Amino acid sequence: MVQADYSVQVLKDSATDSLHGAPAGFKHDAFVHGADEEFVLRAAAFIREGLAAGEKVVAVLPPERTAVLRDALDSQYSEVTVVDATVAGGNPARLIPFWRAILEQEPGRPVRGLCEAAYPGRSAAAYDEVLLYEALSDIAFAADRSFRLCCAYEASVGIDPTATHSGGEALADKTFRTPLSDVPDRAERWEFGPDELGQVRQWVGGQASSHGVSRDRLEDLSLALHEICTNSIRFGGGRGALAVWIADGSLICNVTDRGRIDDLLVGRVLPPLDGLGGRGVWLANQLCDLVQLRSGDDFTQVRLYTRLR
Repeated sequence: MVQADYSVQVLKDSATDSLHGAPAGFKHDAFVHGADEEFVLRAAAFIREGLAAGEKVVAVLPPERTAVLRDALDSQYSEVTVVDATVAGGNPARLIPFWRAILEQEPGRPVRGLCEAAYPGRSAAAYDEVLLYEALSDIAFAADRSFRLCCAYEASVGIDPTATHSGGEALADKTFRTPLSDVPDRAERWEFGPDELGQVRQWVGGQASSHGVSRDRLEDLSLALHEICTNSIRFGGGRGALAVWIADGSLICNVTDRGRIDDLLVGRVLPPLDGLGGRGVWLANQLCDLVQLRSGDDFTQVRLYTRLR
């Protein structure tokens, strides 16, 4: 872990060597910064280098970081595509498809991305998902030679990104195969099969309404939960278990079954229309504020977070 007074550190490229015999892929860097001056020092130099080379430069940053970068870049700021990290990466699982869409917009043109997904104020669960996203990026973009991604971390967050930027595949697999934290004793629980799906949706809808979840957000949660529970029935042995509780300002729905998911990128790559699986997790990632998914030899666990309004 890093301390609050940690000085700026630039980490080495994570994928300059071949991956299982495949061609070398994208370059994945990171730096830890303290004050705004340290952030600007690294970020502005990184961006200017890309602009000078004619690359497409995209910055995914929280609003407070965007403001200081605008002042530093002055007239060059307009040449950068700037996106609010609290929107694009509020659920970190959306970031890999975000970058994939950027790469596909101008095929063949080098892309240089600056991203601060682990911005201050996030929950512990969200930070866990940022680190998983970082590790999975080494898999998702391994063959993208024209893509360079640099990730900024504020020292006060207390995260050392070294492991996720120095060959993240092993870390991604270990994290994905390890169950999430235990469901708290206070959670309400429900076991379900095909005949209980409608009752489950009604029950969760009542729970969400009683805690102030808006109608629109309730509809999103209801659809996402239906998709995940249906996956449990189709791929997880015909039945599943649901637990619901409130924590960190969110309604949390935890669905478990006895299935196994092999694809570490499930829900982060849009599956084909004729595919047998993956669309439910993709949809949940688009509808929920945060999604955590873990799967091992005899379990799959999906945890959906909906912020209370």
